Amino acid sequence: MVPQAPHSSKDTDVIWFHNARLIDPEQSTERLGSLLVENGVITELDSPCPEGADAVDCGGKCLAPGIVDIGVQVGEPGAQHKESLRTAGLAAAKGGVTTIVMRPDTTPAIDTPEVLEYVTRRAEARTPVHIRAMATLTRAREGREMSEIGFLLDAGAVAFTDGDKVLHNTKVLARCMSYAKGLGALIIGHPQDGGLSDGACATSGKFASLRGLPAVSPMAERMGFDRDMGLVEMTGVRYHADQITSARTLPALERAKANGLKVTAGISIHHLTLNELDVGDYRTFFKFTPPLRSETDRGAMVRAVADGLIDIICSMHTPQDEESKRLPFEEAASGAVGLETLLPAAMRLYHSEGLDLPQIWRALSFNPAKLLGLDSGRLSVGAPADLVLFDPDAPFVLDRFALRSKSKNTPFDGARMEGRVLATYVAGNCVYEYKD
Repeated sequence: MVPQAPHSSKDTDVIWFHNARLIDPEQSTERLGSLLVENGVITELDSPCPEGADAVDCGGKCLAPGIVDIGVQVGEPGAQHKESLRTAGLAAAKGGVTTIVMRPDTTPAIDTPEVLEYVTRRAEARTPVHIRAMATLTRAREGREMSEIGFLLDAGAVAFTDGDKVLHNTKVLARCMSYAKGLGALIIGHPQDGGLSDGACATSGKFASLRGLPAVSPMAERMGFDRDMGLVEMTGVRYHADQITSARTLPALERAKANGLKVTAGISIHHLTLNELDVGDYRTFFKFTPPLRSETDRGAMVRAVADGLIDIICSMHTPQDEESKRLPFEEAASGAVGLETLLPAAMRLYHSEGLDLPQIWRALSFNPAKLLGLDSGRLSVGAPADLVLFDPDAPFVLDRFALRSKSKNTPFDGARMEGRVLATYVAGNCVYEYKD
């Protein structure tokens, strides 16, 4: 039975959620209780229902902070046929994502305050969830000239990154980091040695050799990370590694944190739940950047999330059209959509007892919100009522054509999954409700 949720996004200013399994990542707790929302803000926990409130019986299902998804690619502007702001927002709402943090790899790239303002204005008008934008580190992501970091920061950019384009020129990167440090800006890097990883589409090893695929050693990630850590130590900048996927990088990450560097790390849900063998007979929906790793690496990453060494889990939502995926594996575009599959895929980690729900939500919501200085990601008084109500045990078979994303390139098509979003709330407004 689906818990009853408000049928209108603006029914009332007071909502009382009760009989809820509260997942609090800030306190690392999971308990049955109630939560009161007034004017879009959490005002009380475990209180009686006030008169006139809209009571929502959660039916013993899980109520958690909405997901803050860092690193979402949206095709608008330039590639609306793959994903628009509107469809990305609808997909996010269905997936329990209440804040999208979009990458700047649009066309044109988000490298000027004008483009940033254009994207922000359109997002506010077209999406039911929050959208915050990152800006490029260098102009047009070409790695030659620093973007207008100060002006972009004033215009609302939450971080600066060239995405999966590795900045080869160390001197330019050092200059960017020094400037960002002076402004307190966050830099998001993609740790890879560009020379080694160029042209590779698989992780080196027996599987890649048997399939005849151009491969790269996981050491390329470690080498790229080591370079970036040297520059972070030199400049003192805040730095987030978008994806750490290899066990060989973990000792370097641990040392950086122990040495007091302002460093955090993330990983995509695909690298946490899939491995290189899933590529099978050249299945292009399983082609990612960086490529899927060994099962040993995957297991090490799950443990690193559990230990808090890896801070953030994200979808790395990368929509690609059919034409760019229906190609030989080497030529096919990398990436997969993930806004709608992030939560059920994360439930694989819960059901396999790799992570508990507070640990998962700490990485999905609390830590990314904290990294970006957002008030969300918490179930505490004063926090915005950005919430997701979900059933972690609900089974279903994923049909990619039922996704709200324009592109349907998911590796989970036809997979048996557990975990369904029942309702999503943004500032107390119901923006998605599951109907059986």
